[in-house]
Amino acid sequence: MNNIDNLAINALRVVSTSMISKAKSGHPGICLGSAPILHTLFTRHLLIDSSMANWPNRDRFVLSAGHGSAILYTLLHLSGFDISVSDLKQFRQKDAKTAGHPEYGHTPGVEVTTGPLGQGLATAVGMAISGKYFSAKFNKSDYELFNYNTYVLCGDGDLQEGLAMEACSLAGHLALDNLIVLYDSNDIQLDGPTSNACDDNIKMKFEAMNWDYLRVDDGFDVKAIDEAINKAKENKKPTIIEVKTIIGYGTSLAGTSSIHGKPLNDEQLASLKDNLDYHYDNFTIPNEVYELYKKAVIVRGKEARLAYEEKLSSYAKKYNDDYLLLKQILNKKIDIPSDLPTFTNQISTRKVAGSIITKMAEANQAIMAGSADLVNSTMIKGVDGNFSKDNYQGRNICYGVREHAMASICNGLTLSNLLGVGAGFFVFSDYMKDSIREAALMSIPSLFIFSHDSVCVGEDGPTHQPVEQLAGLRAMPNLNVVRPADAKEMTYAIIAALKGNNYPTVIVSSRQDVPVLTETNEDFNKGAYIVYEPQKLDYILLSCGTELSLCLKVAKELNKQNIGVRVVSMPSMFIFNQQSEEYKNNILPNRAKTLAVELGASMPWYRYASKVLGVDEFGKSMPLSEIYPYFGFTLDNITTILKSM
Repeated sequence: MNNIDNLAINALRVVSTSMISKAKSGHPGICLGSAPILHTLFTRHLLIDSSMANWPNRDRFVLSAGHGSAILYTLLHLSGFDISVSDLKQFRQKDAKTAGHPEYGHTPGVEVTTGPLGQGLATAVGMAISGKYFSAKFNKSDYELFNYNTYVLCGDGDLQEGLAMEACSLAGHLALDNLIVLYDSNDIQLDGPTSNACDDNIKMKFEAMNWDYLRVDDGFDVKAIDEAINKAKENKKPTIIEVKTIIGYGTSLAGTSSIHGKPLNDEQLASLKDNLDYHYDNFTIPNEVYELYKKAVIVRGKEARLAYEEKLSSYAKKYNDDYLLLKQILNKKIDIPSDLPTFTNQISTRKVAGSIITKMAEANQAIMAGSADLVNSTMIKGVDGNFSKDNYQGRNICYGVREHAMASICNGLTLSNLLGVGAGFFVFSDYMKDSIREAALMSIPSLFIFSHDSVCVGEDGPTHQPVEQLAGLRAMPNLNVVRPADAKEMTYAIIAALKGNNYPTVIVSSRQDVPVLTETNEDFNKGAYIVYEPQKLDYILLSCGTELSLCLKVAKELNKQNIGVRVVSMPSMFIFNQQSEEYKNNILPNRAKTLAVELGASMPWYRYASKVLGVDEFGKSMPLSEIYPYFGFTLDNITTILKSM
């Protein structure tokens, strides 16, 4: 290793460790051990430009081991992003750019929010899929517009997560040769040696999943790491490079789990600097290091970006139609086709969702969809064939039974200029919840469509009958959970979800057929609206989904008895809560006389109603015809409850 590389690596180690010590919180172990890996990647391979961070053909770097955020912020500072030394000193403090774990949209240069192990690696698979799609769609024999790589730094913990293995299995199947995983392999995790928990043969495991495997025995050998990355770029499969490192290198706790998440005190930090022969203040980076990063990262990246823009300008003249399509995708412009299907007969909302998604995907090349081995049940499928190593222009991803990976991959697609749509059974949204939460944290418009929305799944029984899922997801900040009542509301829901919001959307659909209601209309987009208004107002029935039609029957029957019941459809609590107080009070003026009706957990509805007819127990296996009376969802029972209020 030459002197300047050694100086830069030690600067990364000391500054990132000083950040953690000043904050008295963080994870120094990975920063000390992985510094040579990340220095090599940034200065010799990664093509990024801090002056235009989102240019389309940039390389993506994902710190899947998000607890190593301190070294990422130091690297981004050196790479010209708007992160100052003052920001580094504010690590983990209130309102700082340098949060405890990397946050997309909060810190310049961070490509994806990471921290929950496995999430970054799985999301990176979606980014790599996007890269293969864009290259297949827009590259020409004389113009290679897209050839970016997605790099990941992961640790032992990432590779123990089932999520990561789901995603890596699919990546190998798809031969994503633009995905390179740098595995910081130090044989240590928080509770001790990794041998306490597993003895997997990573080489055999990944080769069995159709990956190429490389190994660097000396994790401090910049030349060896560089050569391995170069070799990985030439491979025709995704590549994992296992780099053997020492956690907490340079400290008295090196090689032990104690250094994983324990900040160094002043004495230990001084000892580290002596061991590294680094004789600068804790937050001082030598000018030689700044100059190295200016030349090797900032200038090199800007030159690559300018060359791309020059190539794109020339491409636009020769392939104008393709250029205009690319521009539309990158600008996130969505066309709503004039021939969207309409429905008059009874139909399940899952069938409607499938029809609308297909039409929208045919009209918009940015939409990439797929189901977790459930196309015949969810009805959600992409167009242009299956995405595969033989057809990277296909926009249907066959996820297999990999729900969690599907959700993270959808996020990766959405973060890389596409619109990721994933579908499954609603009860199995539990497998996906953390990835949905990541989408909400990142404020990205990933779309998750779930069928079989209630205990009306019937004979499949309680393992497949969602009860608490609506309540759980509705409690999540910045997530729009929508339960449409009929074909019209489902159409409105999908159009709204694909318009490029700053939040993800979950849409749940029915398995059973439901009537197309004359009363539903575009006021749906206000989250809640009146669908039936009597001449006088005695009670309010508040509902959504398949139960709305039952509430309309109750109201119309009671109207014959001179009892006035307003019916309110509330497909989205999230959107309704954003309306003005005046609007909300007009729709729901009297909580004491409001009864909410839904075939799910009653908890969320008490915000709006004094009584709730819900399902607060696990379901039962029985024919659909018996479900409604068993749980009390009948005209007579709802009438009785109303009259008792």
